[in-house]
Amino acid sequence: EYMFLDDSACNLASINLMKFLTPDGKFDVEAYRQAVDVMITAQEILVDNASYPTEKIATNSHNFRPLGLGYANLGALLMAGGLPYDSDAARDFAAALTAVMHGEAYLQSSRIAAELGTCTGYAVNRDSFLGVISTHRQALQNVNPRHVPESVWEAAKKIWDDCLASGMKYGYRNAQVTVLAPTGTIGFMMDCDTTGVEPDIALVKYKQLAGGGMMKLVNKSLRPALARMGYPHDQIEGIVKYVDDKDTIEGAPNLKNEHLPVFDCAFKPKNGSRYISYKAHLKMMSAVQSFLSGAISKTINMPTD
Repeated sequence: EYMFLDDSACNLASINLMKFLTPDGKFDVEAYRQAVDVMITAQEILVDNASYPTEKIATNSHNFRPLGLGYANLGALLMAGGLPYDSDAARDFAAALTAVMHGEAYLQSSRIAAELGTCTGYAVNRDSFLGVISTHRQALQNVNPRHVPESVWEAAKKIWDDCLASGMKYGYRNAQVTVLAPTGTIGFMMDCDTTGVEPDIALVKYKQLAGGGMMKLVNKSLRPALARMGYPHDQIEGIVKYVDDKDTIEGAPNLKNEHLPVFDCAFKPKNGSRYISYKAHLKMMSAVQSFLSGAISKTINMPTD
């Protein structure tokens, strides 16, 4: 996911998106922005405190100071919000969240540049750099605001206006600020249901343990998703028990057919037939790529044919 100059390095970090979902089902965009500010500042500090394997890598890292902030648990957030991963609404929401993260990261980089100066490689690349920032800002025009919570949409627009204005005045401290990493290991450490930009692999997963045995994991987004869609408590518990017993939500009691797409996963369940199309994986990557410095590390699940 890290695409930059040869002989350079990147300080990576990821944010758990589910931590910004409030009890009433809203996304706390101001807390999200503050988390981005804190993480970008910390990653920027690490550039000078990290050790590098070669002198050339150290030189490029100090001259361009690339960072790689990303997120995890997007799939769980979409499911909890009642949005099918394979839907225009999910793609627009994901794009807006990525735009907020990316724009806020560059805005914070510009704030740091105002105090400490730009990275060494900025001056000679200034015009191209501002052109890239403008292109990110213009990409918001491809997002349908009807699918995005108003607070998130308004924040995204203001952030990118501020980001470009600040950059024209102060420049930027970091040549890159974001990537979307797989977050396989740290996703488990952060107690995420889903990793990176991925949908859930399956509602019920079995993890083989190093010391022997298996751990059964049931997606924690089931209950909030069903509650968001208006199911009463007793029906929710019945559906969750069915998933736990059958390893699929297909055929669950009281579940409406129109809600099945919300719970589609990358793998076809053992006792079911539904799964996310490989094209949906590509469409999600396309939706969020416009708001990233680097690239996306992601699995495209598809049938053998």
